[in-house]
Amino acid sequence: MRKLFFKLFLLLFISAHTVNAQKPLKPSSAEIYNQIQKLNFLGTVLYIAAHPDDENTRLISYMANEVHAETGYLSLTRGDGGQNLIGPQLRELLGVIRTQELLEARKIDGGEQFFSRANDFGFSKNPEETLHIWDKEKVLADLVWTIRKFQPDVIINRFDHRSPGTTHGHHTSSAMLSVEGFELANNPASFPEQLPFVQTWQPKRIFFNPSWWYYGSKEKFDAADKTNMLSIQTGVYYPTLGKSNQEIAALSRSSHKSQGFGSTGSRGEETEYLEFLKGVPFKDKSSVFEGIDTSWNRVKGGKPIGELITDITNDYDFKKPSASIPNLVKAYTMIQALDENHWKTIKSEEIKKIIAACSGLYLEAVSNTQEATPGSVVKLNLETINRSATAMELVSVTTLPDQKTTTFNINLKNNITQNNALDLQLPQSIDYTEPYWLKEKGTIGLYTVKEQQNIGIPDIIREAKVIFNIKINGVEIPFEKTVVYKYNDDVKGEMYNFLDIVPVVTTTIQDKVLLFTNTKSKYVGVTVKAGKNNIKGNLKLDLPNNWKISPSAIPFQLEKKGAEQTFYFEVTPPAQLSETTGKSIATVDGIDYDKEQININYDHITKQQVLITSEVKCIRFDLKTNEEKIAYIMGAGDEVPKCLAQMGYKVTLVKPEEITPEKLDSFDVVMTGIRAYNTVKALANKQNILFDFVKNGKTMIVQYNTNSDLVTSKIAPYPLKISNDRVTEEDAEVRFLAPNHPALNYPNTISQNDFKGWKQEQGLYYPKDFDKAFTPILSSNDKGENAKEGALLIAPYGKGNYIYTGLSLFRELPEGVPGAYKLLSNLISIKSSETIPNQKMKP
Repeated sequence: MRKLFFKLFLLLFISAHTVNAQKPLKPSSAEIYNQIQKLNFLGTVLYIAAHPDDENTRLISYMANEVHAETGYLSLTRGDGGQNLIGPQLRELLGVIRTQELLEARKIDGGEQFFSRANDFGFSKNPEETLHIWDKEKVLADLVWTIRKFQPDVIINRFDHRSPGTTHGHHTSSAMLSVEGFELANNPASFPEQLPFVQTWQPKRIFFNPSWWYYGSKEKFDAADKTNMLSIQTGVYYPTLGKSNQEIAALSRSSHKSQGFGSTGSRGEETEYLEFLKGVPFKDKSSVFEGIDTSWNRVKGGKPIGELITDITNDYDFKKPSASIPNLVKAYTMIQALDENHWKTIKSEEIKKIIAACSGLYLEAVSNTQEATPGSVVKLNLETINRSATAMELVSVTTLPDQKTTTFNINLKNNITQNNALDLQLPQSIDYTEPYWLKEKGTIGLYTVKEQQNIGIPDIIREAKVIFNIKINGVEIPFEKTVVYKYNDDVKGEMYNFLDIVPVVTTTIQDKVLLFTNTKSKYVGVTVKAGKNNIKGNLKLDLPNNWKISPSAIPFQLEKKGAEQTFYFEVTPPAQLSETTGKSIATVDGIDYDKEQININYDHITKQQVLITSEVKCIRFDLKTNEEKIAYIMGAGDEVPKCLAQMGYKVTLVKPEEITPEKLDSFDVVMTGIRAYNTVKALANKQNILFDFVKNGKTMIVQYNTNSDLVTSKIAPYPLKISNDRVTEEDAEVRFLAPNHPALNYPNTISQNDFKGWKQEQGLYYPKDFDKAFTPILSSNDKGENAKEGALLIAPYGKGNYIYTGLSLFRELPEGVPGAYKLLSNLISIKSSETIPNQKMKP
């Protein structure tokens, strides 16, 4: 869901794992009590929407913490098509970040996370387009798979399935698929390939979760007929946690940092509404679970378990949680004796965590290295400590994936740490650590995941684990822990990462796009990184035969794991125009390695390793530039400055706080990054300086901003109002409104062909109302819509030119789209065109 509320800074509590997301959770006595309460509730809610930030965290937190239901959020996409306010990562890499942000949100609000294979390909104006690009049947299959696997009693849709064309096509599609999947999940003829792993399932009810924004205003929503709606008072206060439900929800919402959704919590009464769509009718609308047995009675043989857990809850000692251990172990044993599998699996994991928390049982498997290669031996330190008077024994430890069991038979005395060394032999066949949905090439609308059982798993699948087999009160209980690596940071303290499995060698081509405007050669740097000690081999750059590479191969030798060295190849393009993709290959012991290692490392999420083919796009084309000096003011984060440098410009990143007339005097062009006027507050006080820069004969180019949360309403020297207009069809016809304007003619001649091959979308948030001083240069529109003329606006101001563009240059330039480079060169050279005869716009 796109931003519907004002951005606010988080002023409340800061969760410990927002500083280092990998640290193990250590629940307080109050949190343990809430977990025991949840142990006695057997009901499930599945919330469904399209994007990572679509979820209603207030409702998810309420269902998980007040109702104690198993509460899941199915985001059909991982948010790959959004923008990034914290860094330059876009597309798949942004999807990796937003995946982790959702996982952090669920840690806070108590929910679980699921995904489909659908790829967020960008804004879509209707569900017909969305479902065609996604491949409706496959995404519907994934939704049904999630329902069958999670077995929700209740489904809640964030969006309305009856209003296509009124909101993002992904939004409506998520609701349409949910309504259709509600009944298909119970039909054995639907997606029978899933049934070897799951059983059919029929949810009892499905709802739509409306809010005032759906009705257009709070007044309209207050006046709406709510006869078919269930109201829920979600503004509860949790005295044992010291937080309101809204405060927890705000902390959860604030996990979406890449989208700028920092949220301030509130307190007091608050009501959510759920419109009943279909399923088992209500009688008195007391609860979404009305008439549904959510006790242990729904499980054959479960009644005595529920009675015992009730006793545990009633007798719980907040000062001494360990007093509950004997009955918890007894309940665990009773759960293991059940025949039913679904709730047995869920509650077994829940009660094991509770037993460990009550006893202060701390289990950790720490690697001596953060990275290891397949086939290597990883040395582990196992820490085991029982911080209670309960009798415990470390019976054995089983390492995964090698399935090796080591017997210890060590009594765990109260508060005495046991440290044991153990070797973990990694098999040669172990998979590299990477997002499993990115391993194979997908389509524009769908990721490729061939293993049915992996579909919907939210996180990276990590194989290196340790199972601690602990005997508690005579009952052996397995506790599984993922292998971690930790170290001490002088500022942040104890830091955690997971163990990553890496290739023997990775390579990185320094420039992802190489522009050749003539036959002059360029040097290309390729960095080689060792994944283990003492590697040697040969490095080559693979390009078609009409591109000359010298030398053909370069030998390398790296002694230490993690060591890097950069080598250079001379690349000479062909005489004719050409566009190709090359890759770097390192050969070690006769095996070719062509992966680049990308580490995404932000404090608020778990460090992520992504492995992609190490590629470079090489373009031999006619591009003319001048020698303008450019001051670039970063906004939300993009890679445009790197692309400008590739074009041959001298680019200087200027901090907005440092903008003065003297600072800008040596530049010819000032260019603002994407969403600069949404994210850089200092710009509000620098506009007069920037406009004077233009007035004195220079050029200012402003890239797209959204129409909400502008730091100033005066982003241009003339009136200009940003709208929601956009052209999402990247191949939409582009018409020239001012064909003789320098922007289309100098120093490069622009044609319709220069708008071919664009990626994801032509542009977004075009101005709709603008002063007559602006000349609209381009016109385009999606099918069935009116022409949009705000993609590129140019206005003379004083002796210079002010340019506003909503074109998605920030996407096209890193993708190596030649036409985008040509057009940008013309915009940069607008002032220079005044000295060229016959290049001015016709009157």
